[in-house]
This record gives sequence, structure tokens and C-alpha cells, in this order.
Amino acid sequence: MSTIRLVMAREPIPAGPKVFLAGPTPDKSAPVPSWRPEAARLLAQQWTGEQPLTVLSPESRHGQCAERYEDQVDWETDARAGADAILFWILRDMRTMPGMTTNVEFGLDVSTGRAVLGVPADCPNPECNRYLAYVARRHGVPVCETLDDTVTQALALVAAAGQCSCPYGGTAADTVLDRRPLRPQSGSPYGSDPGLLNASLATSRKSARDSMVFALTCA
Repeated sequence: MSTIRLVMAREPIPAGPKVFLAGPTPDKSAPVPSWRPEAARLLAQQWTGEQPLTVLSPESRHGQCAERYEDQVDWETDARAGADAILFWILRDMRTMPGMTTNVEFGLDVSTGRAVLGVPADCPNPECNRYLAYVARRHGVPVCETLDDTVTQALALVAAAGQCSCPYGGTAADTVLDRRPLRPQSGSPYGSDPGLLNASLATSRKSARDSMVFALTCA
């Protein structure tokens, strides 16, 4: 039976399919309910994979904060890098959840081919999400207005990553920057034709390469 396992901030990250829950986190100074429990519930409801799905949450278990700021940021950075899908849900409220760090994270992840953007039209400040939605569409990132749809799109990325056979070792995400061809696994929606699978990854490879060139040029 399919299941999920919730891994919270600074906890060990297991192998297997993973989704990172990116987006504003409630602050103690302006307490509001977290959106992540509902996201985890929807992921559990929709996940049908053979392996357990790891849901990575940057919130601390029992509200216990990191001793060092760097420990939290390092864990979040590694968790996003290792996830098959990065689910951004930006319930923008400039009073309680402004999401300034989220803006930066989305800019870092938009070209990875693993991001999904959820921007609800009924949030308190939807106008502050317009630029993110524009950038997402420019990079071919799915843009959704409901959490349910955002979860569906994120799991589609996880499923696509699972279809990639990596005969040279590493993970499916590792092959995005690799010029070596991929081979579809048995039961892949791409059939037995590796050309179809590799063509579907061309845009992701180009976006990632362009991002790397830009970073090197500006270093």
C-alpha cells in the first residue's frame, strides 16, 4: 500500500522519491495555520507509487528551532536539491507570510525542471505573485491556483523522474545536465523509444545549462 513519510527540518533525508514543500512558513510573531499538513494529506491521498513517498518539510518538529541559522538553511538547500519535485505553494499575505525567502528559492529552482508553482487567486496579496507566475511560465513550470492541482503536478514530476533509467549511476535528477542518453524503463509512457524520452528532457537540459552559464558569467 502506498504511503508517505514526513521528514521535517534537519532530520535525515532517506533515499527514494521525494517532494519538498517550499513556500512561506508561519512566523511566531504572527501565528497562522501552516498549509503544509494539508499538502501532506493531499500527497498521501494522491500518491500511488510502489515506494513510500518522502515529504520534506522545512518546518521544525515540535517547533524546535535550529541552534544555528546556517544549519537550517543548509538542510533546506540540500533537501530541495535532492527532491524529485519542489512544490511551491505561495499563500501570499504580506502581513503574516510575506515569503521573501521563498522568492529567492523559486528563482534558484525555476530552471531545474523540478519546480511546480501554486499561487492561489484568493490569497490576501495575489498581486505579489504575478511576477513569479510570469517567470514560471517563461520556464515551462506548471502554474496552479489550488493546492490539490499543485500536488497533482508535483506528483507527475515524481512519476516522470521514476521513469528515467540511470544506467551510469546517480539519480534521474543528476542526468538533467548529462549529455548521455537515457533509456526508458519497462512500462514507461515513452514506450521502447529512447528518442522520445530524451527529446522530452531537451528543454530541461537547455534551461539548466543556460542557468549554469549565467551563474559562471556573473561570478
